[in-house]
Amino acid sequence: MKIAFACDHGGFSARNEVFKFLKENDVEFIDFGTFSEDSCDYPDFATKVCEKVLNGEVDKGILICGTGIGMSIVANKFKGIRCAHVTDSFSAEMTRRHNDSNVIALGARISKTQEIIEYIKIFLTTEFDGGRHLTRVNKIKEVENANL
Repeated sequence: MKIAFACDHGGFSARNEVFKFLKENDVEFIDFGTFSEDSCDYPDFATKVCEKVLNGEVDKGILICGTGIGMSIVANKFKGIRCAHVTDSFSAEMTRRHNDSNVIALGARISKTQEIIEYIKIFLTTEFDGGRHLTRVNKIKEVENANL
C-alpha cells in the first residue's frame, strides 16, 4: 500500500509520530508537507494529496490539520474523492466498510496523536464491505456526475 500524506501547521505536531507508525508498519508514503509550524494554507496541501489519489499514484490519502474539517472540505471538492473527517475509531472503521473512503482527515487539535495513529491504522486495514454499500457508493458517484 502506498499513501499520500499532508498536513498544515495545525497538524504538524502529529506528523513525526504518524511517519514513525507508517514506517514501522511498512506503509510506503509520499510526504507533501507542510515542513514546519509556520502558518500555511491547508487547501494547497489537501489538493496535492487528492491529485495523487485520483491519478492512481497512491492508494489512499491522509490529511491532518487543526480540526480536520478544512482539509475534508477541500478534499471533497474533488470528483472521485470520498474523504471522511474522523474523530473516533468507529468512524474510521465505518468510513472504509460502508463508504469506501479513499482519504481521511484528522484534527491534531481535537485528537491526541496516539488516537490519530489508531484511526489511521483502522483506516488503512479495514476493507470495503461492498454489497448494499456498493450501491450507495455508486449513488454518490451519480450525484458527483449530476449537473446540479
